[in-house]
Amino acid sequence: MIKTVIDTGITVSAAFRDRTPEEVILFIVEQEDFEWVISPAILEEYTEVLARKKFNLPSEVLQKWREIFEQSTIIIEPNIEIEFPRDQKDAMFLECALAAEADYLITGDKDFEEAQKLVQTTIISVSQFKKLVVEKWN
Repeated sequence: MIKTVIDTGITVSAAFRDRTPEEVILFIVEQEDFEWVISPAILEEYTEVLARKKFNLPSEVLQKWREIFEQSTIIIEPNIEIEFPRDQKDAMFLECALAAEADYLITGDKDFEEAQKLVQTTIISVSQFKKLVVEKWN
């Protein structure tokens, strides 16, 4: 099983733009060999961020993504705490990746570049994941 953790920025991009972020997320949820792993804190952040007024996403879009989160993710309770001084709120993604022994953490956040030494998980951009995984898998 290939386990992936996905940063909130990727889910926001997927909800907005359709293109590569949505394609990658839908690839992960549709493949039997992949799991999208999240923690309760990540689920809460996904839901809260997508619902922000500044994004003004239609209720149908919010509902679609809530359903994807509910039906297509594996929720784990990380029992690990990481100090990530670069951006402590991002630590929950590293904690989830470590606890799940995730293969990939998909993000567009440059703060994670220096986190690579903290986890064995491959930290990768959505476009790199598409090129190295999605296109080779299909």
